[in-house]
Amino acid sequence: MRSSINLKNINLKVFLPIKQLLSIFIILPASINAETIKTINNVNIDSLVLEIYIQNRTQQSSDQISADQRLLFLEELTDVYLLSTQEEADAIAIDKNIQAQIELQNRMLIAQSVANNFFSKIEFTEEEILNFYNAMIESVPNKEYKASHILVESQSEAIDIIEQLNNGGDFSELAKEFSIGPSATNGGSLGNFFSPSQMVKPFSDAVETLNDNVYTKEPIQTEFGWHVILREASRDAISPTLDSVRLEIEQQIRQTRFQEYINSLRNKLLQ
Repeated sequence: MRSSINLKNINLKVFLPIKQLLSIFIILPASINAETIKTINNVNIDSLVLEIYIQNRTQQSSDQISADQRLLFLEELTDVYLLSTQEEADAIAIDKNIQAQIELQNRMLIAQSVANNFFSKIEFTEEEILNFYNAMIESVPNKEYKASHILVESQSEAIDIIEQLNNGGDFSELAKEFSIGPSATNGGSLGNFFSPSQMVKPFSDAVETLNDNVYTKEPIQTEFGWHVILREASRDAISPTLDSVRLEIEQQIRQTRFQEYINSLRNKLLQ
């Protein structure tokens, strides 16, 4: 029985330079009206600040927690206000390092809000989703393989093992005796079928060029050492259905749009 392709193994591009801006930002309901709930050293704590504090601590709104929990978080917030309203806090507040951190936090908060607004307005068609899906399927290897290997430290060791195989040696027994890889105890078997994208390229390239039940006649070098590889079997891979990857595709489209937006803003700086 064939297994389906795991989307995690598909090389879907993620835009790392803007990764932090893609994180979920908590948007408070518009119905919340701020009101003073406590005063510390003449500084008011309002309900909206407490709501944001609770959401940051629990990823829940205040109406999703118990009254006792709300009181506990209010006490924690009270401590924050107590510390930040001490006499020495005035001097600390004008420290350039502290001001720089506050500036950065403010900018990140605003940037996240702008990013969220952008994401909320993104629209895409079914045709776009289908085109992305088709391109993804075309880029995915249509074969999966099962293989064993013998990993050694030097090329000469690998050549010697190949000579033993040529003379009728048993692959599994040689793997148990000579392989330094974790699969040695299993006779070199890597277990389940795998997609070429799951292996380092020199290894997967060698597996793809072999026929079933054939081992490499030349040692294969990777970052892990020198390999003698036996391709045990191959099978057709089943592509994921559109419905099974729809959410991931939609997220990729959103990220693509956002990257294009960021690039347009960068280009304006150069004009």
